Amino acid sequence: MRSISALGAIFFAAIGIAACGGGGIPSNAVVQVGETPVSKSTFEHWVGIVANSSSASTGTKAVVPDPPTYSACIAHLKEVQGKLAKGQKAPSDAQLKAQCEQQYTSYKTSALDFLIQSNWIIGQANELKVSASNAEVEKKFNELKKQQFPKQADYEKFLKSTGFTTSDLLLRVKIQSVLAPKIQKKVTGEAKKNVTKAEAEKYFKDHESLYGKPERRDLLIVLTKHEAEAKAAKAEIESGKSFASVAKSRSIDPVSKAKGGELPEVQKGQEEKALSEAVFAAKLHTLSGPVKTPFGYYVFEVKQVLPASHESFSKVEASIKQQLGAESQQKKWATFVKEFKKRWTAKTECKSEFMVELCKGYKAPKTSTAPSTTAPPVKSSTTTTSKTK
Repeated sequence: MRSISALGAIFFAAIGIAACGGGGIPSNAVVQVGETPVSKSTFEHWVGIVANSSSASTGTKAVVPDPPTYSACIAHLKEVQGKLAKGQKAPSDAQLKAQCEQQYTSYKTSALDFLIQSNWIIGQANELKVSASNAEVEKKFNELKKQQFPKQADYEKFLKSTGFTTSDLLLRVKIQSVLAPKIQKKVTGEAKKNVTKAEAEKYFKDHESLYGKPERRDLLIVLTKHEAEAKAAKAEIESGKSFASVAKSRSIDPVSKAKGGELPEVQKGQEEKALSEAVFAAKLHTLSGPVKTPFGYYVFEVKQVLPASHESFSKVEASIKQQLGAESQQKKWATFVKEFKKRWTAKTECKSEFMVELCKGYKAPKTSTAPSTTAPPVKSSTTTTSKTK
């Protein structure tokens, strides 16, 4: 469920859905979400996919770390480290084992996270009576496959390099591209429809400035450094010289100078206080100034007054309702996501050696940083496998 950013990217999983007969987590399972166990074979399948995807990104052979001895992993690390430089000391088996343990913890956490979260989404869909037909899933899958794998050979290569099966991908499409959007639509669907005219009118009145423009004035200005220069500029204009020519020869304001002294659509309070007060007290087409400001001395003329304008509520009612509806949907979705994680975490039982943050009773390690609990952080999952999102 890509919209649930708080939970990370949600991937699909080949999850067992047979109900558990009670008595805790079955012996052949690692996790149980509600009444649905996740088998050890499913878990190992996904650890293998994470390992394959990680190796594909580095161009190395995939080797799944093999606890508790990690002998195959240690041998693999020795093989890929290559020839050591002169004087370089090879890492000890203990060091390599520690590296393998860290790698396995990362793979394990990633695999468990998306297996658990996928079960959450399936469970939530069942509760909301949201379903995805085989026809819907196959149609979406074929669309995505055609977009991302124009050639069948490319698709086969992808399956081989990652360990995915077509069944895996169909289930992923079912969860991500069919069930997840339907869940979000159902959760937030009514929020947008429930915005009343009274609510929209209140927003309009509370934010009236957003739906209109205050009075504005088009000016002609000359800015000089000294008062004597400003008086001289004013005298030249009064004698008949054009404002544009005087601005060009005397003004030190580069923007208005380049436009013949024009400064359009000035709003009250927009300019320095002394100038603003003088401008909005001045009469139309009357040469005024000099006005002293921290930037120098202004001579100006109000060329045009643009009266304040306001849009009517009837013109903006629809857009306000749309905006308030979108905000209501966001709030409702945020509330749902928070409760979704809390409620489904409480339903997730994990064996001690498979405990991750999404499990009930999880406690972060005191002496080390807890492993990341996002979906598989493997490069090919964010590139190649994104082809089935």
